[in-house]
Amino acid sequence: MAKVKVSVHEDPDLGFGPDEDDLDSDSWDDSDSGSILSDDSALPDYVLEDDMDTTVHTLYQACVKNQASSLYKVLERGVTQEEVMELDINGRNGLMVAVSKGFVDIIYCLNQCPFLDINHQDNDGNTALMMAAQAGFVIILTYILNYYPGVDIELRDHRGFTALIKAALQGNNDCVASLLMAGADINTVDATQRKDVREWALKTGHFETFTRLRLLTSRPCAEQFCESYVPEWPDLKELVRKASSTKSAGQKVTCRLKSTFTFSFPQDPQDNGVLDHMVRITTSIHSPLVVTGCRPLVPTHPPEMGKRHISMTELVQQNPNQTLKNHLIHNSNSSIFSASSTISSTSSFCLSSKRHASMFSLASSSMRRLIPHSIVRHNSIFPIGCIPQIKVIKSTDPTPKKEKKRKMSKGYLEPPIWKYKEVKMEKKKAKKRLEKEKAHKIKMETLANKTSKK
Repeated sequence: MAKVKVSVHEDPDLGFGPDEDDLDSDSWDDSDSGSILSDDSALPDYVLEDDMDTTVHTLYQACVKNQASSLYKVLERGVTQEEVMELDINGRNGLMVAVSKGFVDIIYCLNQCPFLDINHQDNDGNTALMMAAQAGFVIILTYILNYYPGVDIELRDHRGFTALIKAALQGNNDCVASLLMAGADINTVDATQRKDVREWALKTGHFETFTRLRLLTSRPCAEQFCESYVPEWPDLKELVRKASSTKSAGQKVTCRLKSTFTFSFPQDPQDNGVLDHMVRITTSIHSPLVVTGCRPLVPTHPPEMGKRHISMTELVQQNPNQTLKNHLIHNSNSSIFSASSTISSTSSFCLSSKRHASMFSLASSSMRRLIPHSIVRHNSIFPIGCIPQIKVIKSTDPTPKKEKKRKMSKGYLEPPIWKYKEVKMEKKKAKKRLEKEKAHKIKMETLANKTSKK
């Protein structure tokens, strides 16, 4: 019989498909707990063409194929409302597809896209914010909350779930914290079982999420971001006063006994203790680690749980008379870009993407083998942004040599020596000294005999 030759083509969106080993393994899970798709979602019918065209003509194609440069060209020539809101079979636009796949560069470029409805819901009632919260993409979630105006955090899907409940169901603690500090209602319940976010976190077994919710409830305001914050530990004065106070003889004996018979075991950090104070100081606006890189526009209104979050675009519109300083960003080619501290425009981002594309390709070639295939494909962790240039310069001054420690010196700690070894070493030194003296004496006697004979 003639052999049938089968040609396998790689689909641009689906790849080669699952391997045979993967089909035989038990790693496939039929549950939709790890997916952002529900049971009634339908996948589009992909048509595999022999001649795959890599050129992009529409905004939706650029978003699906993760081509930020093509998306910039599409936005530059101008788009219509129909082109921006082009939907697939699931009712998702280009932004929602990019969010579900984790395309960070596309989310950055679509910030200034006109006619874009950030609150658009697909056939299941999901929005772009819900997809980012459920998938655990905290970078995308935070960017949408900060730079996309008009985001409705309390929108519900067909089952009555909000973005906060979806993040708690999957145990995404960072997404839960970002949504709460952006103004999400912690007491909101779903429409079917009437449970709030705390009850859903306990029901799904995410105890860490419940602990984070309880911690945020106890400290609802980030006070270190206020101008009135004083970087001082309140308990420090009391502890210093107790340590420096004069103690009686009985108190000294008691303290000595306690320190002698007390065993210290590892324990969790205390609330409002030293570790919490260190975190507040290092993240406050007065910290040298923060003040050199950024500056809050409204320091009198820090993030607070339950308080509505205002995006950067809305903040600029509310303060039109406030002059915002421009910062100069130097790239590797020593050219200067003037970027506003309020919003990162589409043009500046995509221009920097073009200029740094070659550098990113060189860096990614050596790092690709260290990155999982899914991350390399989605490009959700390493965006094509400004890549810092690191220079290693040799020091001009020679490295100072360490001084040799002098033996038998009281200023240094030396390893202990057993007493019998020390006696043995002293005997060896005395024996060598006697041998040297004997050899010197014999030498002097021979020289004296020679001189006497002459």
